[in-house]
Amino acid sequence: MSQSTAPSVTISPVTLSPVIMCGGSGTRLWPLSRAQFPKQFLPLVNETSMLQDTMARLPAKHQAPVFICNEDHRFLVAEQVKQVNCQQATILLEPQGRNTAPAVALAALNALAADKETLLLVLAADHVIKDTEKFHQAVATATVAAQQGKLVTFGIVPSHAETGYGYIKQGAQQADDVFDVAQFVEKPNAETAQNYLDAGNYLWNSGMFLFKASRYLEELEKFRPDILQSCQQAMAKVEKDLDFTRPDSEAFLQCADESIDYAVMEKTEDAVVVPLDAGWSDVGSYSALWEVCQQDAQRNVIKGDVIAHDTSNSYIHSQNKLITTLGVDNLVVIDTPDAVLIANKDKVQNVKDIVNELKAQQRPEAKLHREVYRPWGKYDSVDNGERFQVKRITVNPGAKLSVQMHHHRAEHWIIVSGTAKVTLDGETTLLSENQSTYIPIGVVHALENPGKLPLEMIEVQSGSYLGEDDIVRFEDRYGRVK
Repeated sequence: MSQSTAPSVTISPVTLSPVIMCGGSGTRLWPLSRAQFPKQFLPLVNETSMLQDTMARLPAKHQAPVFICNEDHRFLVAEQVKQVNCQQATILLEPQGRNTAPAVALAALNALAADKETLLLVLAADHVIKDTEKFHQAVATATVAAQQGKLVTFGIVPSHAETGYGYIKQGAQQADDVFDVAQFVEKPNAETAQNYLDAGNYLWNSGMFLFKASRYLEELEKFRPDILQSCQQAMAKVEKDLDFTRPDSEAFLQCADESIDYAVMEKTEDAVVVPLDAGWSDVGSYSALWEVCQQDAQRNVIKGDVIAHDTSNSYIHSQNKLITTLGVDNLVVIDTPDAVLIANKDKVQNVKDIVNELKAQQRPEAKLHREVYRPWGKYDSVDNGERFQVKRITVNPGAKLSVQMHHHRAEHWIIVSGTAKVTLDGETTLLSENQSTYIPIGVVHALENPGKLPLEMIEVQSGSYLGEDDIVRFEDRYGRVK
């Protein structure tokens, strides 16, 4: 293979714009990960979420990150960004998921409005990278290539013959640790994956990229002008909404559903790959999560209240109650407040089949946890029956629920701790610990925490219909009035 040395390029410290893709439902990690609270927002490997871990390993000098997410997850992203004191972040809301090519086009168009030379570092929010220093070295290498107009993807040096990833075949070497992309290949069978590993010039396709925003849009215009046109129209009518940037929904929904690989990277002549050997994982299953977590002497990963005897090679995670195991091997045991999963670790790629069955039965466990987060706080569905439901509600200091009413249910509120400012049909009262109030069907009401401590209360609902869609909002500081 020929080798050439790229000329030295001075990199401005303010041109690198991280773009963090926050989509995905993580169905293979059910019941921990669910559609309304997927794995990227969970602390699966350490005490912070995977999204926050992604932010923490960004290179030292970069512009404020751009987060791309959907409507359902917007407040989760905003809250987790706030928790790590990330200032001036942009949260781009996809009206509907259209895969990575349109999503990155939105970020590129947004970046070009500020700086024509901006480099986009496109990352997933749900990856693990153990060696941050090697990751930074790879980004620095890719930055030089991107400044020269290349579209860089990061290829993971494979540790075994993996059938769950697509692969990138390395071509000619262009510079130190920079190679032409000879071919993108789909997920192989076991024999082919072993052949790739033995060949030594195949890398796992990580789905991470670095390129100039302008170059990406140029290549997108060349190969998929329809996608670019829809995204341009969507960004031409963009609206600001609280912490969020909303592209025009009608224009964006005309977009094709296409990945960066299919739309651009497989077609452009300027695709290059930088190998990355930094302890990467996309944590796509419980077996992958078991591999990246710290194991004990019996090769178990233990989370929560667990007593394990004569147990080995297992991942055991308790959120709600004591789990005890005896004489088992190679198991995954997951306990949450409303669901338990027990699986052979070799079969966990098929957890998505359970989720599909839950969806077919229209069971809420496919989508929601028992504890549900809202922009004002959270609620935990403690108990329910045919005509009643009991929730434990936490309202953050200074937060206020929407001014609303219900057609089918009445509510009792019992204050456990903190102070509640309650408004019923225009009349406002303050309630404190051990006090309560009753909200009849049809009464317009609002709840606010005026204090500096969390408000904890019990809500007892009763009525003929108790669904979350029996809410008519009149005012809402979080933009949820339709």
